[in-house]
Amino acid sequence: MKTRYKGLILLLVVIIISSVYGLYKSNKQEEVFIKGYIGGEKIGLVEDEQVKKILDKKYSIKLDYRKAGSYDMIRAEHTGFDYLWPSSQTALDLYDKTYGKPKQSEIIFNTPIVIYSRKMVVEPLIKGGYVYQKDGVYYMDMEKFMPVLENVTKWKDIGVNLYDTVVVHTTNPAKSNSGNMFTGLLANMLNGGSVVQESEVDAIIPRLKTIIGRLGFTESSSADLFSQFLKLGVSARPLVAGYESQLIEFANTNPDDYNAIKDDVVMIYPVPTVWSSHVYIALSDNGRRVVDAMMDSEIQKIAWEGHGFRTGVVSDTSKIKVSGVAESLSGIIQMPSSSVMLKIIKALE
Repeated sequence: MKTRYKGLILLLVVIIISSVYGLYKSNKQEEVFIKGYIGGEKIGLVEDEQVKKILDKKYSIKLDYRKAGSYDMIRAEHTGFDYLWPSSQTALDLYDKTYGKPKQSEIIFNTPIVIYSRKMVVEPLIKGGYVYQKDGVYYMDMEKFMPVLENVTKWKDIGVNLYDTVVVHTTNPAKSNSGNMFTGLLANMLNGGSVVQESEVDAIIPRLKTIIGRLGFTESSSADLFSQFLKLGVSARPLVAGYESQLIEFANTNPDDYNAIKDDVVMIYPVPTVWSSHVYIALSDNGRRVVDAMMDSEIQKIAWEGHGFRTGVVSDTSKIKVSGVAESLSGIIQMPSSSVMLKIIKALE
């Protein structure tokens, strides 16, 4: 009798498990591989094991991607691709003008443009009145610093023991968003701190070309430029424009390496600065499934705490391992319109 009861109980358990599994499968969306282009600064996020697990278990999504600059991906061949994920709305405007409206577009998160440097550079900049510190956060007065960039100033002229001319290294502004955003910021500052209009851009372009032309070779990926900044040292890249998210993510994914540089590397917020909006562009119905997934509260939390992407104007910095991260930013200037930036891009190509 006991053996028979055990057999019946075991059979009942098997039936229940099978029924639950069948119900789960019937309710679960069909798993899809979704292919697209993303900016290099987001690779760490989409490769995060927690994010991949949520995408798989909760949304039945596996993301496939190719790395490309924000503007390169718009110009690339899109046949068979489900999405583009650049780092600016200007890239979306370029897509709209070239191909028409996509299936869907959504800003997933934002990150401000910052400048990375080293202590030996920042300390003389503070003495010169170009950089200041408030509540443990470093800021650069862009109005004061613009003449330094425009007037072929040598590093030694401002008290920094380095050779060559003062420049802020950026990615190629015609190919990558961080370089494009910083170029837009420079254009506004050359315009007296006002957003450049269509009627004003022709007067600004020659001055911009002079500043950007001193950079020499420029990387086409923000991730590559940041990597070079860390590897090559202060003499090769004294000042680098990038995303706030990059140092935060580096501290989380490379804690030992970050501990080795944390007392030397400095993150500076330009005043004013510009927001980089990481806008997701769905090209297909499958591509649209990623929007809801990336707006998931768990993924948004991971995006900020683990990878430095802000999911709102104000973010809680208590969970961030990097010191000197601004809790909120008020010194923001709007980017020039997409038509103005496209004219600037064409002139700089």
